[in-house]
Amino acid sequence: MSVTGTQGAFRWAAIGEVFRAFLGLGLTSFGGPVAHLGFFRDAFVTRRRWLDDGAYADIVALCQMLPGPASSQVGMALGLGRAGIGGALAAWAGFTLPSAAAMIAFAYLVGHVALTPDTAWAHGLKVAAAAVVANAAWNMARNLCPDALRATLAGVATLIVLALPGASGQLLAIVLGALVGWRFVAAPEQRTKADAPARTNGGAGVFWFVMFFVLLALLPVLADLWPNHMLALLNRFYRAGALVFGGGHVVLPLLQAAVVPPGWIDNGTFLAGYGAAQSLPGPLFSFAAFLGTAMSDEPRGWPGGLLCLAAIYLPSFLLLFGAWPFWLRLSGNAAVKSALAGVNAVVVGLLLAALYDPVWTSAIRSRSDFALALVALLALAVWRAPPWAVVLGAAGAAAALAAVQ
Repeated sequence: MSVTGTQGAFRWAAIGEVFRAFLGLGLTSFGGPVAHLGFFRDAFVTRRRWLDDGAYADIVALCQMLPGPASSQVGMALGLGRAGIGGALAAWAGFTLPSAAAMIAFAYLVGHVALTPDTAWAHGLKVAAAAVVANAAWNMARNLCPDALRATLAGVATLIVLALPGASGQLLAIVLGALVGWRFVAAPEQRTKADAPARTNGGAGVFWFVMFFVLLALLPVLADLWPNHMLALLNRFYRAGALVFGGGHVVLPLLQAAVVPPGWIDNGTFLAGYGAAQSLPGPLFSFAAFLGTAMSDEPRGWPGGLLCLAAIYLPSFLLLFGAWPFWLRLSGNAAVKSALAGVNAVVVGLLLAALYDPVWTSAIRSRSDFALALVALLALAVWRAPPWAVVLGAAGAAAALAAVQ
């Protein structure tokens, strides 16, 4: 076999490895985007050792600064670093398609099946998510906040984000962390080659950025010049994915404004799909597949669901592919590495803030919730139980407690 053939076989093997890893996460990662970051860290930093905590925090910081669903973009970046563009697509497919398939199926059944996020087992999933996030925050803090300055920086970042919820507080904290790190933190040692992500061409990065802005400007023009439902869907779902920071719940008002006023979806159906989406593992952006499937106009059904799903995620791919080579190039500079050390401490603070709100505030409502969360945390941190088992165990325990009360 030729060297080229061997390299090709290796790349396909790596892509398959990425897909299998993320498929497992797509089937078991309950709890929303913050919990997803905890699941990713456990899967790829702790268990598979694809990268270290510092490299992982760098990726989280990058994706926090880009528009779009941050946890999905972190997954894409992990796949991109492991196996190139094919790996990014494999990571997205593995993580997204299970929930997207469930949302498409629910769209066909809407009106006959009621799924809500208020059932006892669904509440148990939220409790498990609190344990997953707490475990990730603790382990990342040990590695990324090794001194008083960075521990203080993490605490200040937590306070900033709690005082200024949303993208503005996150960006302010990241900028502060970069400035403090650049000025006061010594550059960390160069990571080993095994920790370094796959590199891409800077010219390709420019191409992806240009494509992002061309589509953002061109799709509204095309939708006005040639009015048809497919172009309208592409335009509205692309813009929803391109112009939102934080993803998840933040995109819901944009989607509601995009599909309810034109009469494509009635508000009751929209809310039913939203309730079902909260009860599923994987990214909340999979809700787009439900909306496209349940549309009153063509394309509808599963082709419409896949179209809307692709349209809402396309900006994330273009932005990540565009930013990736420049991010890698800058991260090798000593001054930038110092800044990133400060940003990494801020990422811990962001995770702590999210642990309180929305994770803790929505999950821990009683002493029994706290007890269940503590047991789940012990299972993860001390007994080394796999996260999927902890999630399923918490859901079952919550349902059993509700049944005997």
